[in-house]
Amino acid sequence: MKSISIKGSKRESVGKVATKALRNAGMVPCVIYGGKTPIHFSAEEKAFKNLVYTPNVYTASIDVDGQKIAAILQDIQFHPVSEKILHVDFYQLFDDKEITMNIPVQLEGTSPGVLNGGSLRFTNRKLRVKALPANLPDFVSANISKLKIGNKLFVTSLATKDYTFMHPDNTVVVQVRTSRNATIMVEDDDEETEEATEETAAE
Repeated sequence: MKSISIKGSKRESVGKVATKALRNAGMVPCVIYGGKTPIHFSAEEKAFKNLVYTPNVYTASIDVDGQKIAAILQDIQFHPVSEKILHVDFYQLFDDKEITMNIPVQLEGTSPGVLNGGSLRFTNRKLRVKALPANLPDFVSANISKLKIGNKLFVTSLATKDYTFMHPDNTVVVQVRTSRNATIMVEDDDEETEEATEETAAE
């Protein structure tokens, strides 16, 4: 997984007065959990732009006064009116310790069901996976090139040895449903055609 670099400085004081002063100076108070003791630091708000305001997922390489720490974004607080970042929590990564993250799903291919007028339902745009840091993917690839009208792509079809999905096996990632403009293609699967026709009538 790609990483975003963040440069910060240790916080000597974590009280309300010191925290307010940091925010007034355009800095964001942060904490890194997961190690022996929490690490309190601050960083410029603009340093979080590529980590927060994006649909992609990244790890963070945090440089705190020369000490480099690999971490993931755990929680973030925004101001209710201005939406400025108020506080960020990170969780430290270790090479031999698995971590759980929500990873975006990227669709690949073209669904024949959609070409025939079916409606694509992208049910789960992110999937929760568990893996060692080195095996965390930038995205989960879901190939829809075999999805006909009435077909579903389950999370089990995306299984890989590099990481584990933290979802039930019957979790639907994407499906193609019948629409009123759909053209039912008759091939060798009469049962599937009848099922799709019944769905059309039901609608």
